[in-house]
Amino acid sequence: MENEKPKIIFFGTENFAAGILEALIDSADFDIELVITQPDRPVGRKQELQKSPVKIVAEKYNLKIDQPEKLKEYKLPTNIDLNIVCEYGLIIPKQIVETPKFGSINVHPSLLPKYRGASPIQSVLINGESETGVSIMVMDEKMDHGPILLQNTLKIDPTDTYTTLSAKLLKMAILGLLEATPKYLKGTIKPQIQDETKVTFCTMFTKESGRIDWNKTATEIYNLGRGLEIWPGVWTTFKDKRIKLINIKPTTEKIPTGKIILEKYKILIGCGQGALEIITLQPEGKNIMTALAWVNGIRDLDTAKMV
Repeated sequence: MENEKPKIIFFGTENFAAGILEALIDSADFDIELVITQPDRPVGRKQELQKSPVKIVAEKYNLKIDQPEKLKEYKLPTNIDLNIVCEYGLIIPKQIVETPKFGSINVHPSLLPKYRGASPIQSVLINGESETGVSIMVMDEKMDHGPILLQNTLKIDPTDTYTTLSAKLLKMAILGLLEATPKYLKGTIKPQIQDETKVTFCTMFTKESGRIDWNKTATEIYNLGRGLEIWPGVWTTFKDKRIKLINIKPTTEKIPTGKIILEKYKILIGCGQGALEIITLQPEGKNIMTALAWVNGIRDLDTAKMV
């Protein structure tokens, strides 16, 4: 492959994957034969079909696109050198993983074997980890199981959220992929087997995952908010109405669990340990507002409590 670009099929769906695809295009070192992404999905109250972020990028550059519902019977072209996979969201069968000349590699934003699965960025934040990273790995039939080609570590800032950490990891992933892929194709990089004794897995999140348990510590709830920032967010209920907490930070104040107090123009809610300062929130059916503005509409603040 000294004199020609490797022929690539890219599998991806989400925003992180769209950034990887754009970087592959910008590098001009690869011939992207096909982009495979999930089908357009209905979203919102009107259930209008929405293209995946990867499809939007592929259309921008007039790349060939396919959106199969399932891959079980799917057939790849046979003249492909490599599949590159990132945040695709569906299980890729063994025959597809192995079809290209050099198989498939995956871009995974965690320090494998920790946080295998679909939500590594959210999970490291929720669990209060101090570091994470990016793994470029050779795929096999098991999820995030194959040997590692390259791994880089990133310190997590205590103020990082899903948005900021994703951006940092994307930059790291792009550099790692563009470094590892040519070496892998030339056979000058030795894949390292993962240590199965250190395996952990990610959680699949639902809207209910964002419900706050006020018996947890303020730091734990804050970390949940960092991880679930984009979706579903963290929320609680007040007088049977759901309230989404937008901007929060932990404090060491000692307040009864769930109790809401106004202290020196700050809105605080008691946790199992410490308290959360609530800066902005969104009551059910209303726009985002400051917590102070919301509290001004509560007549019985002395007895008010979140549940």
